Amino acid sequence: MRIKVINGNTFEPMTRGIDESAQAARFPQTEIITTQPKAGPESIEGYYDEYLAIPGILEEILLSDDAIDAFVIACWGDPGVEAAREITAKPVIGIAEASMYVANMVAARWGVVTTMHRALDMIEKTIHRAGFSHRCVSIRTTGISVLETETARQQTIDALEAAGRLAITEDKAEALCLGCAGMSGLDKELEQRLGIPMIDAVSAAVKMAEAIVGLQKQNSKILTYRQPEPKRIKGYPDYMQFGQAEED
Repeated sequence: MRIKVINGNTFEPMTRGIDESAQAARFPQTEIITTQPKAGPESIEGYYDEYLAIPGILEEILLSDDAIDAFVIACWGDPGVEAAREITAKPVIGIAEASMYVANMVAARWGVVTTMHRALDMIEKTIHRAGFSHRCVSIRTTGISVLETETARQQTIDALEAAGRLAITEDKAEALCLGCAGMSGLDKELEQRLGIPMIDAVSAAVKMAEAIVGLQKQNSKILTYRQPEPKRIKGYPDYMQFGQAEED
């Protein structure tokens, strides 16, 4: 089984950290290929960043689809996950959705601890899109930037602990999702500090991908996730066209 894990941003230290968590979570027979878009924002911290990141994420899928059994989009907003499911029949797992499924199975009340305060609306919409608004009881932002989750690990873990304590005491959360791919690898120490399950989203997505491939399931192509309608898409390469090549 080969799983391609795609960091949504172009920050190489984060790609390496994501790879470490993905490799640690995989079954021995699973091969993990971790990559990042060739072009796009260094971090995804708002809607502009997210929308600019999506073409590069989709390109990473289109260029390797035949050789891969499942894809993981390693950004907690799950950018482009629906479009990705249109362009491939292989399972596409967003780390946010995967972590929420895991949290939902281990706790009656759970929440998310994440990065910048401006991300609150994005996090709320991600939870709503996954269908978990009625189960998520807490969203706590820390003010930590996405890049700082990699470059300032101790500051990040301390901020997550403080936010986690508020989620537990004020919101009665019983498990927490780590709401950024850059937080991968921090779950164990935070569990020791806080005493509740902390969900590493990258690890959760890898295990979900392994399970769906093991079940021999692919994306439904009967309606919503069928291949994009044929049309000319100006300014994009031939491999991103469906049904009609780009005209010069």
